[in-house]
Amino acid sequence: MPTKFLELGPEAARATILFAHGAGAPMDSPAMTAIAGALAKQGLRVVRFEFSYMANRRTGGTRKPPPRAEKLNSEYLAAVEALQIDGPLIIGGKSMGGRVASMIADELFEADRIAGLLCVGYPFHPIGKPDKLRTEHLRHLRTPALICQGTRDQFGSKDEVSGYELSPAIKVRWFEDGDHDLKPRKRLSGFTHADHITAMGVAVVDWVEGLVG
Repeated sequence: MPTKFLELGPEAARATILFAHGAGAPMDSPAMTAIAGALAKQGLRVVRFEFSYMANRRTGGTRKPPPRAEKLNSEYLAAVEALQIDGPLIIGGKSMGGRVASMIADELFEADRIAGLLCVGYPFHPIGKPDKLRTEHLRHLRTPALICQGTRDQFGSKDEVSGYELSPAIKVRWFEDGDHDLKPRKRLSGFTHADHITAMGVAVVDWVEGLVG
């Protein structure tokens, strides 16, 4: 089926970010909308899309579970092919969407198709299973990458991730007391969710400028 895109931000942006959703929420979920809005506010163009299992939920009336992440690699590559842009492209996504992007990033980077990889809330391991790491390919990643992660993310907290062997191409930007959506507990952190989402947008645009000028 043809890829449908949801676009936000200026067409003449310094870079376009192709951004995929997580396992359980669509491309127009509150979390995805907040992330896209923060990035667009910083002058970036954000293009969201859905994997076929999620798009089918809109018309099929059933909630089939997502397939294994690696089985979505070809769909992400198809979205890259379908997106006609001029200028630098960064791929990434929220949670599972970022994980899928990370698995195809080096192939595209080495072909000079993308400038970088952006992950928000990377699922380093399943909840409650810290020994089942999803980091093997991240040890040798060559694509410049930014991971925006809450310090108490159940899919990989700061304490856990600090012990992982990650490629020097990866930068991790931590958000104090943030959960998987970067949402903090205000009474403990002094930050609001809006504070962290805004700071995420600023961190991303600063990183993008370092990549593409």
